[in-house]
Amino acid sequence: MDHRPSTMDNLTGFHFPAEWAPHTATWLSWPHKEASWPGKIHTIYRPYCEFIKVLTEGELVRINLADERQKAYAIAELETVGADLSKIEFFNFETNDAWCRDHGPAFLINPETKQKVIVDWGYNAWGNKYPPYDLDDVIPTKIAEHFGLPVFYPGIVMEGGSVEFNGKGTVLTTAACLLNKNRNPHLDQQQIEAYLKNYYGVEQVLWLAEGIIGDDTDGHIDDITRFVNSDTVITVVEENKDDENYHILQDNLQTLQTMRLIDGKALNIVELPMPDPVFYDGQRLPASYANFYIANSAVIVPTFRCKKDQTALDIIQQCFPDRKVVGIDSTDIIWGLGSFHCLSQQEPV
Repeated sequence: MDHRPSTMDNLTGFHFPAEWAPHTATWLSWPHKEASWPGKIHTIYRPYCEFIKVLTEGELVRINLADERQKAYAIAELETVGADLSKIEFFNFETNDAWCRDHGPAFLINPETKQKVIVDWGYNAWGNKYPPYDLDDVIPTKIAEHFGLPVFYPGIVMEGGSVEFNGKGTVLTTAACLLNKNRNPHLDQQQIEAYLKNYYGVEQVLWLAEGIIGDDTDGHIDDITRFVNSDTVITVVEENKDDENYHILQDNLQTLQTMRLIDGKALNIVELPMPDPVFYDGQRLPASYANFYIANSAVIVPTFRCKKDQTALDIIQQCFPDRKVVGIDSTDIIWGLGSFHCLSQQEPV
């Protein structure tokens, strides 16, 4: 099926809400691909289910999975942590992998009409790194069809973890990812910006350069810099000048300091430390406290058995006085090269 439109769809009046806007649900895709956590997928289910348990305290959780057998396994694991199963809905939408931020639906809303639509961007597993991805690529349309929602097809590759929204017309992203030739080699920066503005309902695109070392997505924004309100970002910095992330993150910090929002205001910038480097099997992993998820009643933050964990939680708590901040050990989950934000996608009210 050719999803490429000859001209851009008209989504006037629709926008992708900020993550702190009220959610109907959080979407997840149940982890099952052993190759994503080679040798230790069994270790991730407890922290993953603890994540779900916290989510259910404030919203529905909707989980994509393959079949009744996988559902039974999921229920058993969720019961071990005491998750509220009455707040969890299961959908037989089979996936290749668990990274719902990137393959899940992009929900847009029209604040005037209260209408909700889904944008189904193309998905190629971060530049064809991890085929097959055919099941993941059709998840947004399956969800749209189930709920009877209109679906729009930009016809280009875009991942949810590569874009960060302030809910007031601005999107933040990285050149390392969106301008990478393994995504949309036929498009230049200006053309990419046109797609972002049209299909996410934004007016302004702000660009950082590089992501962190160990990030196989080519530099997703959700590992480095996050909006916490419409004019404030929290951004990770590396204190150790000998660490290979030091200069990358200093460059990003300096770029953020020069940015201006649509109204001309400078960003308020909150600095967040990086955890100590996390290695497994000789590989540096993309451990970052910035990969938190903003749920209705909580902000869920990956922790890494590190002395900086509490400092990071305290900084994030100051940014979200109306929500409790919950740290969940992500030391095993990060072996899959992502954490709680990568695993989840919000459905706005």
